[in-house]
Amino acid sequence: MPRLQPRWFIVLFWKVHRALVRITGGRSGLWRPRDQNWGTLRLTTIGRRSGEDRSVIVGYYEDGPNLVTMAMNGWGTAEPAWWLNLQAHPEARVQLAGRTGHTVVAHAAEGAERERLWDRWRLLDTDLDGYASRRPMQTAVVVLEPAS
Repeated sequence: MPRLQPRWFIVLFWKVHRALVRITGGRSGLWRPRDQNWGTLRLTTIGRRSGEDRSVIVGYYEDGPNLVTMAMNGWGTAEPAWWLNLQAHPEARVQLAGRTGHTVVAHAAEGAERERLWDRWRLLDTDLDGYASRRPMQTAVVVLEPAS
């Protein structure tokens, strides 16, 4: 099984990363995916209880016009809050490196779509299945489609 950094380090890293993106207005901390590397985007959801905007930084890759990410919470056991928010309110905003934000609609990939997208993640992270085995439930593959 692949080794992970301690949970406190993972949480701290993503908090610092989110702050960097916020402070620089997205000029630093976001990058586009390339060949065999995933990118990062800023995802803003609507809080399922508060109704307020909630922003996180997540890894992604492009699948045609769609953006694909995973609800893996740093490979922790709980579902990430942003994924719970998207299940309650599927419409969100994304900010990509060098681009202004746009609206997307989220859904969990199922069946053959999930398998195809998971296989693509395996090309980007050869330890994917080992990391995923740390979670007590299947990790959702989340598709962010441009809103019509």
